Amino acid sequence: MRTEAVSLAIKPRALVRGDTVGIVTLGSPLAEETINARLAYLQRMGLNVVLGQHVYDSNGYLAGSDRERAEDLMRMFANDDVRLILPVRGGVGVEGILPYLDYDFIRYHPKIVTGYSDITVLLVALAQLSDLVTLHSLLLIDFKPDTPAYNFEQFFTATSSLVVPRPIANPPDMPLVPRVAGKAAGPAVGGNLTSLVGSLGTPFEADTTGKILLLEETHEPVNTVYRYVEQLKLAGKLDACAGIVMGECTNCPDAYGKSYEDLINDFIVPLGKPLLTGLASGHGKYKVAIPIGAYVQLDADQGTLTLLEPAVHYRI
Repeated sequence: MRTEAVSLAIKPRALVRGDTVGIVTLGSPLAEETINARLAYLQRMGLNVVLGQHVYDSNGYLAGSDRERAEDLMRMFANDDVRLILPVRGGVGVEGILPYLDYDFIRYHPKIVTGYSDITVLLVALAQLSDLVTLHSLLLIDFKPDTPAYNFEQFFTATSSLVVPRPIANPPDMPLVPRVAGKAAGPAVGGNLTSLVGSLGTPFEADTTGKILLLEETHEPVNTVYRYVEQLKLAGKLDACAGIVMGECTNCPDAYGKSYEDLINDFIVPLGKPLLTGLASGHGKYKVAIPIGAYVQLDADQGTLTLLEPAVHYRI
């Protein structure tokens, strides 16, 4: 089992107090007053902000055209002052910007990119096409007074710490649950299940080969979650991965007398992959920070998930 940093992935520079955060809206719009309240909270944490040109745009369920949102993101990569790119929210439409990004330019201008929900497809695309470690963690909407301190601790540790190995651990009262014994190590990949399924058959679908696959979902009945899991399985994504970590299915109602736990027992456990469940991630109240593209070790014998290499590095 590997216990040292092993990937050749590109690490962005660590975040420090006083750094500049680039704010972009990459999918659905968010109300101006909500954006402004979250910006004020972020600034009180000691970070400066620069806004994309289309942050406040609203065109139905999209915040401007695909090309406009992509250009906002590319301008943040080109801005030497920006150290962290923080999307306002997810929502539909993130997949639409992917064809307009310059992945080679991004490779040579790495920044911390964070998010979850529909931002999943961007995190995976940057990890695969730009070799950039990204972060399945907070969005701008999470910067508010009632966000648990755990979430901020996770976020700022992942964006600033070089200490490894480091446990990727839930809050103390939410232990990870071992479901299939075994150990596996590899780059982390994944995030929101709906988003991953939506990218299948495109140039941006997730490559799960030899990787630790994270899955989480929200507001989908269990029969729909089954459909998505089965589609991933038929696409070879579950067979190819080295291990699986199931996050929460937040506000996912039972269907036909079956629960999310039943689905895991009926369709994930029989795969025989090392399996942990109950990771606090994505849409849940508590949000662990997972570096996408960085090596992690899954130990389903001990019920642990461990980061083997930092998501960032220090440089002048």
